[in-house]
Amino acid sequence: MSSEIRLAFEHPDERSRATAGQPLDRLSVRDHLVEVEIGAFQAERGTTQRICFNIVVEIEPLPADLDDDVDRILSYDRVTEAIAHELAAERLNLLETLAERIAERILTEPQAVRAFVRIEKLDRGPGALGVEIVRAQDQVRHVVHEEEVPHPRLMYLSNAAIDSVNLAGWIDQMECRERPLILCVGRHDQPMPQTGHKMTQRRIDLLAIEQNAWRLASKDNRCVVVSTRTELDWAMKNGQICVWAPSKVVLDAVDSPAAASHDAVQLAAWFAATFEAGEMIVIDEALPEDPSVPLRAVKLEQTQL
Repeated sequence: MSSEIRLAFEHPDERSRATAGQPLDRLSVRDHLVEVEIGAFQAERGTTQRICFNIVVEIEPLPADLDDDVDRILSYDRVTEAIAHELAAERLNLLETLAERIAERILTEPQAVRAFVRIEKLDRGPGALGVEIVRAQDQVRHVVHEEEVPHPRLMYLSNAAIDSVNLAGWIDQMECRERPLILCVGRHDQPMPQTGHKMTQRRIDLLAIEQNAWRLASKDNRCVVVSTRTELDWAMKNGQICVWAPSKVVLDAVDSPAAASHDAVQLAAWFAATFEAGEMIVIDEALPEDPSVPLRAVKLEQTQL
């Protein structure tokens, strides 16, 4: 028992040696420090903190005829790139989620057999607070390749469009097309609190959009309100019509949208670019300037899209 307790606090390299079932080579990255915004508490939003990564990757023994060829090994860069990629993908609340994603990315490398990932927060207390996971290659989930990622069509609806008799017909036309459909809306027309504070007003504006999203969903049973990237990815792959609730995606974005939260069309265009949409149709609103996706305006009285 004392040996197990000692090993629990040892570096992942020692842990991997103690639990190895067969002789394996090891690649390690020690004390890799990154400053990043992460955490579930409100105090952790809007500020960065130091995160320390210690990672050991067990790999198949190197070939005898290696010939000092860097292209034939699993490079340290692949480990640090896995860290950087997952940190850049989106803002996360949990170290556990980050560790899982890093291990999964590393274990897609053909030489990798098992990964030990330890992540610690250095600024949240008098000591280091962290998690450590161990994952083997046979535990890696299927990875969706870039060419398999769906490119949705977005349809932005003004409040008048939401209440239009043409709403169901527009959705019918978009549903018949091959690409997944995501609906976006702006704020509702009801009076809203004005705080005079940029961060709190942003949240209120985003919540007003989400209230309007639920109003749209109530008008057509095919529409489901979704708020996370995971929900959106699943919905697109399964042909579900989504109504975007923006708070989580916007607030968790590493590169936050430049659009003001009250400029809902510009915000939707940012979202369309984030998900590499094939097209965005805007009903009864002016098109934003300098869009990153193809845009098309539709007037309220038009029945054909």
